This record gives sequence, structure tokens and C-alpha cells, in this order.
Amino acid sequence: MKIAVIGGGAAGIVASIIAKRLNKNLQIDIFDANKSLGKKILASGNGRCNISNREVSSKNYLGENPDFVDFALKEFSFNTFSKFCKTLGLMLDIKENGKVYPLSNEAKSVVNLFVLELEALGVNIFCEHFVESLEKCDDKFIIKTEVNKEQKIYKEYDKVLISSGLAAAPQLNASEIGLKIASNFGHTYNPTYPSLVGLQTQNSYNGKLQGVKKECSVSLYINGTLEEEIFGDVLFTNYGVSGFAILDISQRAVLALTQFLDVELRINFFPKVTVNDLSNQLQNIFKTIKNQKVLDILTGVVSNKIAPVLLEVCKIPFELKTDDINQKQIKALSHQLSSWRLKVVDTQGFSHSEASGGGIRTSEINNKTFESKMVKNLYFAGEVLDIVGNRGGYNLHFAFASGYLVGKNLLK
Repeated sequence: MKIAVIGGGAAGIVASIIAKRLNKNLQIDIFDANKSLGKKILASGNGRCNISNREVSSKNYLGENPDFVDFALKEFSFNTFSKFCKTLGLMLDIKENGKVYPLSNEAKSVVNLFVLELEALGVNIFCEHFVESLEKCDDKFIIKTEVNKEQKIYKEYDKVLISSGLAAAPQLNASEIGLKIASNFGHTYNPTYPSLVGLQTQNSYNGKLQGVKKECSVSLYINGTLEEEIFGDVLFTNYGVSGFAILDISQRAVLALTQFLDVELRINFFPKVTVNDLSNQLQNIFKTIKNQKVLDILTGVVSNKIAPVLLEVCKIPFELKTDDINQKQIKALSHQLSSWRLKVVDTQGFSHSEASGGGIRTSEINNKTFESKMVKNLYFAGEVLDIVGNRGGYNLHFAFASGYLVGKNLLK
């Protein structure tokens, strides 16, 4: 039996290892556009590779039907994943927050061990092969690839796995070829969008807040209704906002943008203090410190960059002294710091996103085998499906889990 794997990422690698271990007589060919396999694995966790999470459930995923992942996560639980890693010689470092990293703290070691196992099993690896098309003739699949932008190669296979991902990180040769192939076979897909990405806001204050970073509470409002609240780092940029809290909340925010809904963030710089308490504290400070500029005194409360923008937004003169500030102005300052509103208008795009949302509709895929319900012997796994995980190792774990099930079922 000849099997082609289009995309040498997490899903394709695991599927190939599992299938080949079950039957060493299989011919498995992996096609990847890059010079080597696992480029997105190398980029994950800032090179440290947040490879999985100790606690994984459908609650950690978004898509048209997040429950689609339930069987895969049950079959490939964290314990199963941990045992699989041991067979590769990959030791894990499990953090208190549940995030899992390789003990080496290097993504490179993960990819190296994967490739060593593929080579030991006799899996054929074809790097710098750009898959152009996939057709089916009788019971055989014909793959057309381009090598060095010149040579065209046609190969014939019994079964095909599409694990080519989506458009996130085009600098790593990411593309939506998987969607094109799926469409040609009659599959449909939901619109794709950048996920885990910085957000562009209507007012970026001309970059005056660029570089400001603070732990805040971030609330997401869609059409005026509170949808989600997250606590974490917020980084102000020249285009809007980023940081871990923003990346996390971006998933629902961007999905709403694709539906042309109104998306607003409200940032609370002091979530542990009520707006009234903050107002009282500011009032006491201004009463205590006489005849000084409010602007100067505010730098003891917020950063040097925030203070002037705060006064500007609240329409308070920069020259105003502490002796002259009134109750209404103090309340305006406290309300702004407790609910700094930012209208989201766009994202930083796929080139700056850690993952892609949208993809092939899961209703057209068998959730136990990941085989197409429409085309026999055609399989899909990983990011190309309409499943996207939260930040914290969930996307890689789903890629591994879906690849694991494909690997087990390719022989049937």
C-alpha cells in the first residue's frame, strides 16, 4: 500500500510514525514545501515548543463544532501522548499551569527526534516539494508536485492524508492548498481567519503608547454584549494591542470580525481595585501633594507614556495643578483607567498569527478515523480542519491526536 502525506507538520509526522509502526511494509511518502520538516513546531513557544497541555478538552477549542475533538482527545489523552513521547526518547517538562514543554527546553530537539524516528522506520521524506494538485483516477490518487519551481513530478497512491495546515505563518511556506484540494473533491469549508494574533484598533494614539506593557483585565464586547474576560499581559503597539491577554481574546474577537460584528475591548488597568476606590485614592493623592502638575503626579500611578494620553482622552489640560483638579475630572480619570475602550477594526494578519481558524467543515469528516465522508481513502488532520485551539499547547495536541487516529486507521 502506498500512502502520501501532504504536509510534514505535527499531524503528518505522527500519522506516519503510527502507521509505519503498525505495518513496516507500508510505503509512506511525506511531501513538504520547506527545506526540512516541522517548521511550525520549531516556531512554537518562541522556540521552546509548548508541545501540549496536561488538561485538554473540547472547551479549549473553537470551530463550528468544537465537540468534534472529543473522541480524538479521549483516544490520544495526555497520558497516551506522554507514553508516545517516551518511545521517541522525548522527555517532558510539565509546568504548574499545565503547559508542557520538552525537558530540553528546545523545539529543535522535538523535531530532531521525530525525524530520527521517521528515518528509522523508512518513511520517505520529500522536502521542497510544492504540491500543486491531487486527483483521483479509479481507486488511485495522483499527486502533482513541483520541485525547484521547474520539475513536475506525478506519483500514484492508494491513500492520501492532507495535513498541510492553513495560512498562518506564510513565511514558513504555509498555504491553503489543502482547502483547494478538498474543494476539488466536493468538500466545503468555513472562511479562514488569523487566530492568536495582535489586534488593530481604531485609535492607536499615533503610537504614543507603543511599548507600554501591563497586566490588565481585558473584556471583549461583541455588539455591546460582554462575551469574554481575560487577565494577563497587554502590550500597546503602534497599530493597537498585543500581549498574551490579547492573543487569547483575539480568537473570539477575530471570529466576530469575520461576521462583520462590532468588536470592542475594554481594558482595566487596575482590576483588583473598584472604580470608586481608585477615584478615592487619586483624590487623596492630589490632596496630599500640593501645587504640582497632575501630569507629573500621575506618573506615580501609571507609566510616563500613559499619563499624557490619559489626560488627553479625559480632556484635562496638561498644565492643570493638583490644587485645581475637580471631582468630575478625577472620576473621569478613574473611569478611563478602569474601562479603557478600544474598537477593534482588524488584525495583524496571518503573517503574525500563531494559528488559523476556520477550515474544512468537520461535519464532512469522520471524527473517529478522520477520513473524508465524501471520498474514500482521503484523510484530513490538524489545522486544515475547522478546529483551532487556545494558546497553551492545545493546537499542537490536536494535531498530534488527529494524526494518531489517522495513523491507526490508514491500514483499515
